[in-house]
Amino acid sequence: MSQQTRADQTDSPPRWRLIGPGLVVAATGVGAADLVATLVAGSEYGYALLWCAVLGCLMKIVLVEGAGRWSLATGRTIYEGWSSLGAWTSWYFGPYIVVWGFVYGAAAMAGTGLPLHSLFPVLSVTAWGIVSGLLGLALVWAGRYGVFEKVLGALVLLMFVTMVGAAAVTLPNLGEVVTGLVPLVPDGGLVYVLSLAGGVGGTITLAAYGYWLREKGWITPRHMRVMRIDNTVAYAVTGLFVIATLVVGAELLYSAGIAVSTGDQGLLDLSEVLADRYGRVAGTVFLVGFWAAAMSSLVGVWNGVSLMFADFVGHVRGLDADDPARRAGGTWYRAYILWLTFPPMIMLFLGKPVWLILAYGVLGAFFMPFLAVTLLWLLNSDRTPKEWRNKLHSNAAMVLCALAFLALCVNEVRKAVAGA
Repeated sequence: MSQQTRADQTDSPPRWRLIGPGLVVAATGVGAADLVATLVAGSEYGYALLWCAVLGCLMKIVLVEGAGRWSLATGRTIYEGWSSLGAWTSWYFGPYIVVWGFVYGAAAMAGTGLPLHSLFPVLSVTAWGIVSGLLGLALVWAGRYGVFEKVLGALVLLMFVTMVGAAAVTLPNLGEVVTGLVPLVPDGGLVYVLSLAGGVGGTITLAAYGYWLREKGWITPRHMRVMRIDNTVAYAVTGLFVIATLVVGAELLYSAGIAVSTGDQGLLDLSEVLADRYGRVAGTVFLVGFWAAAMSSLVGVWNGVSLMFADFVGHVRGLDADDPARRAGGTWYRAYILWLTFPPMIMLFLGKPVWLILAYGVLGAFFMPFLAVTLLWLLNSDRTPKEWRNKLHSNAAMVLCALAFLALCVNEVRKAVAGA
């Protein structure tokens, strides 16, 4: 179906729905690892870093709005924009999406396996992870966006209810919550500042926003206003969710001097603390929310990043933009879903090779600066229609994002090399 035909079909204003592409991209980006980072920050510094969570949401609103504005204003995908900047973008993005998918697939399946094993110990963490990966494959294989969006909506509801509920039962100190909005960096807290601000809401999945807009049917500048509202509301909801996580860390762990593990294991630790403090039901409900957070990221990546890969390969091969092989349900879309699902199962059994983790860490650290800088380039050039180019405030915000993510990049590369 041509872009003109699709545009004709969406001439009328889009129908308002509870879940849109914005909440899909935000929910996909907030996985179990992000929750643990926020939880640990709350347990270490109380409310002192609350402002970082708010800043992280604002930064992601700026970048996702830029990605959405590019797609709607030009009718081109973000990868088509990158490729217009030179071959160097493909030389970076190609290896990155392949390595990232292999390592992320294993991490995502393990992340879903942990809470399921705690809830239903009849299977191991690895076995439950494999089941989750196969379930994700089945949900997105056909490429039907409507079904995918409803599944993400249900998972978001579970995430939100469980974490906000956990925050509510801890009876937070509202006075301290307000003081946490004052930008201060506590001693030894710089790494947490960078991680918390950078980790609220995803990395490569931010760039998938334009593809989800297309799948939704929002494909022309006529949809610009609804896109901006969708994006802002989505990250406002995500911000509340992350703030609730920090409240739990501050009230339940910081005040009691309780430490939790890093990595996904930290959420299992928290479920035990909740069970001890408020009863087994509270711990079980939280495990369900943990699984929902991990599963939403898995399903979102299985769909969104597969769309990006299909577009990348199709563009490199010179396929027409409307070629089915470049779209949801097409050959390359399904090939990447298989890549995310089956080869990473080897890592679940054999562990993670150091060289691959190093490549994953280094390539991944560069992605957010890459996204911020290329959006600045695209949205200030004649590649974007004049009325939709960056204004002064957009440029200022994106430059700040680029600098913040560059600092985070340096820190992540240093950690990856040191841990190799």
